[in-house]
Amino acid sequence: MSSTPGDPAETAPSTAPHREPTPAELAAQQGVPARGASHYGKGTVANMARSMAVILAITLGLFFMTGRPNSTTPESIDVAGTAEFRAQQAGQPFAYPEELPEGWAATNVRYVRSKGDVMVWNAGYTTPDGEYVSVQQAVDPGQGWVNTQTNNGARVGTLTTDDGRVWAKRDREGKVQRSLVNSPDDASELTTLVTGTGSWEQLELFAERLVPAKVTPGATSPTS
Repeated sequence: MSSTPGDPAETAPSTAPHREPTPAELAAQQGVPARGASHYGKGTVANMARSMAVILAITLGLFFMTGRPNSTTPESIDVAGTAEFRAQQAGQPFAYPEELPEGWAATNVRYVRSKGDVMVWNAGYTTPDGEYVSVQQAVDPGQGWVNTQTNNGARVGTLTTDDGRVWAKRDREGKVQRSLVNSPDDASELTTLVTGTGSWEQLELFAERLVPAKVTPGATSPTS
């Protein structure tokens, strides 16, 4: 398998707090006998040490088997490099933000298959005040995909960015999700969403900073 730029950083944002399994759960997963079925449970210091060694070995095994999903840090996420690579691979000018103000941090970047067999480019960031904003792009994904990604937010107006693009504003009250949607007239072009828990001002700032990755016609990319 050949190495591709940015792949190590292609992680999804966590949708729920991570919880480490308890020692009892780890033991159950590995088929370790319940307490009382072994002489290791008799309470001596030596037996307790052996039990802890078993639990540690199981924990480390699970840690490495799952690929250490929390090992990626914001500093290791090359959004621009990954966007350039994926854009070349797909033949589409995927967007990414440039020159965001201090305090914005990349948290994930990925190119994955989504609902309706749609290939989606996604780059997510946290804001200086701890909110989340991402750009999502797909070619002709359909209105159902847009509705899903905006959490069926109600249409609450439009916004025009400095580059002349018109964005529909959608607000999902009660679940705190705001979205900007730019749907091109040409179905062969990318539909772009800027969505998250950030304020309207933060979403607009993010949309204003989006730039397209370069796609060189006829160039080839290594397979991922």
